[in-house]
Amino acid sequence: MTEHPDLAGLQRRLTEFAAARDWQPYHTPKNLASALSVEAAELVEIFQWLTPDESAAVMSDPSTAHRVTDEVADVLAYLLQFCEALDIDPLSALAAKIERNEGRFPVPGAEDAT
Repeated sequence: MTEHPDLAGLQRRLTEFAAARDWQPYHTPKNLASALSVEAAELVEIFQWLTPDESAAVMSDPSTAHRVTDEVADVLAYLLQFCEALDIDPLSALAAKIERNEGRFPVPGAEDAT
């Protein structure tokens, strides 16, 4: 069974990969945000003309599933590099956002239960 890598380890590998190729000068927050947007658009493109049922079944076709997982990896890679460039802890940022959203969007009827 393959062990799942940790987030910090993946960020380190991405940083080392870019450093070995002298790409750091190009990995500015602006460029990384742009690349992230492009990769997210490539993910959207896969689903562009699919019906809701077709989109829900997209992983059942191996060639499409491969494209989807590759684009997810690209989006995550650029997001992690963006976070690294701006010293953002993505897990802490997500946890804080979920907490804010829980306050902004309470469960309907939950206030009546107390």
